Order: sequence, then C-alpha cells, then structure tokens
Amino acid sequence: MARQITNQICMVRPVSFYFNQETAANDFYQHNLGEKRDIVQAKALIEFDNMVALLQSKGITVHVLQDDNQLCETPDSIFPNNWFVSQEGGKLALCPMFAHDRRTERIKFLGRLIESIGLAHVELTNYTQYEEKNQFLEGTGAMVLDRVNRKAYCCLSVRADETLFRQFCADNDFKPVAFHAFQTYQNRRAAIYHTNVMMGLGEKFAVICLSSIDDPAERAMVVKELEENGKEIIDVSEEQINHFAGNEIELEGTGGKRFTVMTKATYDCLTAEQRAIIEKSSEIISPDVKTIETYGGGSVRCMISELFI
Repeated sequence: MARQITNQICMVRPVSFYFNQETAANDFYQHNLGEKRDIVQAKALIEFDNMVALLQSKGITVHVLQDDNQLCETPDSIFPNNWFVSQEGGKLALCPMFAHDRRTERIKFLGRLIESIGLAHVELTNYTQYEEKNQFLEGTGAMVLDRVNRKAYCCLSVRADETLFRQFCADNDFKPVAFHAFQTYQNRRAAIYHTNVMMGLGEKFAVICLSSIDDPAERAMVVKELEENGKEIIDVSEEQINHFAGNEIELEGTGGKRFTVMTKATYDCLTAEQRAIIEKSSEIISPDVKTIETYGGGSVRCMISELFI
C-alpha cells in the first residue's frame, strides 16, 4: 500500500545561493534586499545546516547532496523538489523546468542522488523533452500528491502545464485535480506559480488557501476531493500564504512519529486553532529559513524532496 509520508528525504546544500532573476519572472515571493552575494550565501548555509540538524534530531534520514560550481552556478539548487519526483519501487521522474539555469541541477545531482540512496534498481521516467515545447511541470512544487488516495492536486500556471500534468497522472495512476489559483500582486490577480505555495497535505489534514481559487466551482471541486478522503481542511488566508502557510510537509521520525515541518514564519502566522488541528496527529517543528525564503521565494517544503525507497 502506498504511503503518504516517508522518513527519508533529499536536501541540497547550497554553494552559490542568491536571488535568481530568471525565476523571479513569475515567483512573486522572491525579494532582493541587495545584500552582497557572499553574505546571502553564508546566511543561507547557516539556516540550511540548522534545519538539517533539527530534522536529524527527530530521526528523519536526510541525504545531503553538496552543490558545487564545477558545471555552472545553480542559485536555486537548494530547492530539489522541482527537478524530480520519487515514488515507491525505485521510481524517479525527471521534471521539465521553466528556468534555463535550473535545468543543470538534474545533470549535477541525479548520479549523486542514486549513489547516496543506494538504489540497486531505478525506474526512470524522463519528461524533460517537453522543455523544448515550453511545457513545464516542476515536480512536487507544481503538484501536491495524495499518494494514498492516488490524487494529484495542481494549480495550473506557466510552470504547471495542464496537458503534461494529465500525462504524468495517467503514467503514474493518479486522479488529476486541476484548478487555477491566484494571488494579489501589484493590484492585480496573478497566477500562483506553484501549488505547494498555497496547499500542503498531511495524512490527516490539508492546509489550503481556498480564497486563492477564484472560481467558485473549482473551489467547491477541490473541497469535495479533500473531504472525500477524510482530510480536515485548514483554510488559510492570502496574507498567511505570503508567510508560506501552504508550504508544509509531514515526515516520519523515530518510532513512526509524525512531524509537520513548517517555517518559523508560518508557525508565527497561523492561529492557535489552525496549529491545533495539525497537532492532533503531528508534532510541529519550525526551523527559521528567513534568508532562503526572502531571496529564493520558497520555504521548507521546497527544500525537501521525499524519497520513497
């Protein structure tokens, strides 16, 4: 039977983390404060190492891949969940990515990943050829997977092509749940670039910004799909997703205990009632990754690729 959560993850330790102008074209959560590159990298490294240590202290196995600049700089390598999806049985899917300067990450890290996790057999599915057609599907950033109930949730955007999303679902036996989600940016409604910005899924609960789904029919459809599988819905506001309230991930630690990882910024913006729903079934841990969030536009969920091995 498929599992929703795992106790093994992959994280990439950065070497040249900084504001990526190319991804900022449609990631409106990125902000360049103008600090020197070496200062930003140093601060990000401290945040990364502290987060890894916290996860390991809870019994979560973290496979850390060290970035380098041998091929080229990859400023967003700290977000590996965009270039591959892991499923049980040694299955890995390589994903097509919007930013040209992110595509090197697959070349850099795939061999190291396979070596690190010690897979004797890898069933590799490669979707990267769709980049030539400007069709993208950025892994578990673009899709939030209900692995147990075989549903995939996806807010469609430049980085989440509907045709390719439905192809992924057909190939991997997921029911596609496609919709559109928006944020207010410069006084207009702009598409949210990744589903995991506005939605996170645990075994017992779903965190989602329902008000970002402007179409009432689509909103009702998503609620129906979640409630059908017994998920307790935690409806967060757009202001809360500005603090990455949809960017959680639930993992398994020592003795099968569940931990929900969210950033400190998220923890601070959730209400006591919202946190209490999560804490019914999962202990919250909240590392501080403020620099990574500010310059990278992603949070703790984006920094973690689950490994189902």
